[in-house]
Amino acid sequence: MDVYKCDVSHFGECKEVFGAIEKKYGSIDILVNNAGITRDGFLHKMEQAQWEAVISVNLNSQFNCTRQVINGMRERKWGRIINISSVNGRKGQFGQTNYSAAKAGIIGFTMALAQESANKGITVNAICPGYISTEMTMAMQPEILESIRQQIPMGRLGHPHEIGDLVGYLCSDSAAFITGAKFDVNGGQWMG
Repeated sequence: MDVYKCDVSHFGECKEVFGAIEKKYGSIDILVNNAGITRDGFLHKMEQAQWEAVISVNLNSQFNCTRQVINGMRERKWGRIINISSVNGRKGQFGQTNYSAAKAGIIGFTMALAQESANKGITVNAICPGYISTEMTMAMQPEILESIRQQIPMGRLGHPHEIGDLVGYLCSDSAAFITGAKFDVNGGQWMG
């Protein structure tokens, strides 16, 4: 397995890396847009750099990566695009206006691209995870993490494989009639 690294907030780097992948492996038929960072703070205290960093990595990356593969998918009349949003993109989150805005934008991006791509055999869906046991989540202060855990009816954080298994299904032929959908995977923390 090869690993390719780039800054997904930079269109040129994405173009270079995706070009190298296609050169080595051929067409790219599946794309999972899973970039995410946080730079939390109240909006009235938020620096422009905090806002721009989160929007660039979490939202602009959707365009930067998808733009590299969408024409090939359209030509081949087949593709799967899965965009990882967040429960906080669905409900908002105190102290995360930048993150919530970016993750909500992913949902709009998903629905619009799904409409543009459906007749080309491309499905585009969004997964909106709740709090999953990842490096980013586990870096939170323990008391904040515990208060979040108490808000989850299942009483626990999600596991990464629970998101990965859904990604796998959405990439399969069994999911060929699912597009423009939003999947909330949050242990019942938010139902809307």
